[in-house]
Amino acid sequence: MALEKPYKDIPGTTIFDADQSRLGYHLNQFCMSLMKAANRERFKAGERAYLDEWPMTEEQKQAVLARDLNRCIALGGNIYFLAKIGATDGKSFQQMAGSMTGMSEAAYRDMMINGGRSVEGNRYIGEDGDAQAHRQPQGKKD
Repeated sequence: MALEKPYKDIPGTTIFDADQSRLGYHLNQFCMSLMKAANRERFKAGERAYLDEWPMTEEQKQAVLARDLNRCIALGGNIYFLAKIGATDGKSFQQMAGSMTGMSEAAYRDMMINGGRSVEGNRYIGEDGDAQAHRQPQGKKD
């Protein structure tokens, strides 16, 4: 029986839980392989051929080839493992995060320095601005 996951309705958020871990196991193992210089060289010399050595789904492989990190996350990738792809490409974590938000590196940096994203639109779906209302016992809402 599947566990109830109240965090599934957080807009724009994928929680890396046990299900995501199982889904992305081979994707994340591929990423970890990039910690070895020889594997990075092999990957850069023939990305598709190297990816085909891993029992990943075609969708996962295409997301890696496109460097679509948001899609990789949706397909079970963990950002700390996916960072190995960015490092292989010579990108900083800040550059990667910027690409995931549709911002330039500078715009992303400035947003974070200025306090990050607004919480508007980033609450639980249907909570009308009160992200914690669903956690309050019945009859205790103020």
